[in-house]
Amino acid sequence: MIILNKIQDLIKKPIWIIGFFIPYLVFSQDQKIADSLIFLYNNSIVDNRFEVLLDIAFNETNPSRKLKYSKQLFEIAQTDSEKYKALFLEGSAQRLSGTPQLALDLYIESAKIAQNLKDNVGLGESLTAIADVYSNNYNHKNAILYYNKAIKLLRLSKDSISLASVLLNAGDEYYNSASYDSAILLFQESKNIFRKKNYPVGIAYNLGNLGLVYAKLGKNDLAEIKMNEAVKMLTKTGNMYPVAVYQVSLADIYAKRRDLKRALNYAHSALDIGQEEGLKEQIRDASLKLSELYQTQGDYRKAYDYQSQYIAYRDSINNEETIRKMADLRTEYEVSQKQAEVDLKQTEVDLLNEQARNNQIVLWSVIVILVLVLFLVFTLMKVYRVKVRAIRIVRQRRRIIAAQRNQLEEVNRTKDKFFSIISHDIRGPISNFQGVSQLIHLLVESKDYDGLLKLGTMLDTSTKEVSSLLDNLLEWAMSQQGRMPYKPETIKLHELCNSNLSIMENLATAKQITLTEKIKEKVSITADKNSVSTIIRNLVSNAIKFTPEGGSVDLQLTYDLNMAVLIVKDSGIGIPKEKMEHLFDFKGERSRWGTDGEKGVGLGLTLVHEFTELNKGKIEVESEEGKGTTFRVYLPLITE
Repeated sequence: MIILNKIQDLIKKPIWIIGFFIPYLVFSQDQKIADSLIFLYNNSIVDNRFEVLLDIAFNETNPSRKLKYSKQLFEIAQTDSEKYKALFLEGSAQRLSGTPQLALDLYIESAKIAQNLKDNVGLGESLTAIADVYSNNYNHKNAILYYNKAIKLLRLSKDSISLASVLLNAGDEYYNSASYDSAILLFQESKNIFRKKNYPVGIAYNLGNLGLVYAKLGKNDLAEIKMNEAVKMLTKTGNMYPVAVYQVSLADIYAKRRDLKRALNYAHSALDIGQEEGLKEQIRDASLKLSELYQTQGDYRKAYDYQSQYIAYRDSINNEETIRKMADLRTEYEVSQKQAEVDLKQTEVDLLNEQARNNQIVLWSVIVILVLVLFLVFTLMKVYRVKVRAIRIVRQRRRIIAAQRNQLEEVNRTKDKFFSIISHDIRGPISNFQGVSQLIHLLVESKDYDGLLKLGTMLDTSTKEVSSLLDNLLEWAMSQQGRMPYKPETIKLHELCNSNLSIMENLATAKQITLTEKIKEKVSITADKNSVSTIIRNLVSNAIKFTPEGGSVDLQLTYDLNMAVLIVKDSGIGIPKEKMEHLFDFKGERSRWGTDGEKGVGLGLTLVHEFTELNKGKIEVESEEGKGTTFRVYLPLITE
């Protein structure tokens, strides 16, 4: 923290001349002078008690003793000018003691007296002191406001030392608000004035404060040189308040260099000065720096102790009651200024307040508009999302409806195809029954017994075709309606294969086809017995139908991992490639003639496929025209 001990109560000895308070002669605080004067005062070796007590209160560096002598000074003050001096010094003592609300009250009272005396220099000093209090309590806005008022007044006077002091303090405030360029300009102007007046204490303050600025700008070497030079000059005069501030900054510089030992030495020295002089602000800042250094060092016990000490002093200096009282006092002072014919300045303040209110109204209006816009955007986004969701649902339902429509159309086409096949293929066998009775009478009358035998064979063949067709039709229709009885049970597949082969032997024998079974393994599965029988019969029947005389049909049974494999292999005419893609559905041309003129509807393989899936199996087919076809049906084995 940059030096905030404001210089006007450190650098001048106020002298009363002809009822006016003017900085006739300028000095710095000097504890040795104070001690000497106290001895003379206590032993009554003085002529003018007020003037001696004024010098004691001014030069005393201990805040509690300074406060004591300032109060005594006010008690013996007789004129307004003397009361002004006493109140001003008492305010400085209260500020150094860490009671800013009391200091502000006293400074405002002194400002009222200076205003009544029409003492612009005294008023400028009081305004500067008020700005100092606001600065110490981090109210930068009010601090800058009062510094500028003081500078304006002091530029009109011939008191260059007071002007240099205010410029120095205003530079401190710009430093605190990180406006380093402005701070350097004000410090340079202040330093030039002090050099012209050959005033070493003012030069020392400027050197130290410039060092603080350079430290913030990262120019640590230059900062260290200037602050060390300032410390030497100020230590000689006993001005320890700024020394403590500069040592805290030097501790920070050495901490950045990772020289914790020297950093701790500077921080402890600053703390010792604060405790010896009763400077709460310095105790606060040094405690915070020591807490940070010990934390870096890993000594968390000490870091915690100093952090606690920092918080205690910080809270004792800055609290809500202090801020409230400072605000009340500022209002009171502004009112008194208005009553004391400072209407123009008050008007400016009112205009600023009005502008602030207008700005606040504009700000709140913008906030309300932004909230409304955000609400509108949120509502539109919500409506948009609902609309998008509705569109997505409608599109999804349209896709479902379209799929269902396509499915229904496909079902209708399948139905039409199916009835076309049925009407075509069932007509042949049924037409064989037309005129059978008349033909039988004719054959009997003509005693053509050979003809009767042929007619009987033809009727038997037609009956079997119609029966097989109707059986497959019934089973397929039931499966399509979801009413196919499905009763899984343990089946000995090898026995079921043998029983169905026996049924097919006559068909194979009639075409002189070798029907071979290669069932060496005893395989048991869990499946519906009727549907598995239908699978076997249709595959073997198809193989016989599309195998020419002298060919062969093999039925094999094996297993693959956890699946039983039923293989039907023939040496028939094979399946054309264009029919392979729709072998198990109703697309494309379904009916085919067998090698002996047998008519096929194409329903059998559809049943094989659906019944295989019904029993949680799968079917594979390999075929080559002119060489034969192999079907493999995989059905799950019994799992133990």
